[in-house]
Amino acid sequence: MTHEHNHEEELHVQHITVIDENGNEQLCEVIHVHESPEFGKSYVFYSMVGAEEDEDGSVEIFVSSFVPSENGEDGELTPIETEAEWDMVEDVLNALEDENEE
Repeated sequence: MTHEHNHEEELHVQHITVIDENGNEQLCEVIHVHESPEFGKSYVFYSMVGAEEDEDGSVEIFVSSFVPSENGEDGELTPIETEAEWDMVEDVLNALEDENEE
């Protein structure tokens, strides 16, 4: 009997497929998911797989609100619409960056 390991699952790496405004599919790596009781939504922080690092060694991070489907397997990403949501997202991102620096 053989048992195969999916190393990505062991590392808890999750990927999502994002469709851009031109209809192109982009594979993205989920960095963090944040549940916000204040707004009653989930927010997913992600970066493009294979994205080039800038001169500081950073990659661009995107954030969208997330509405899970009824089966819980996938869902829909929606834009963040309010300034209050952006403020909260920035606070979460800053906290994540602080954790990574430690």
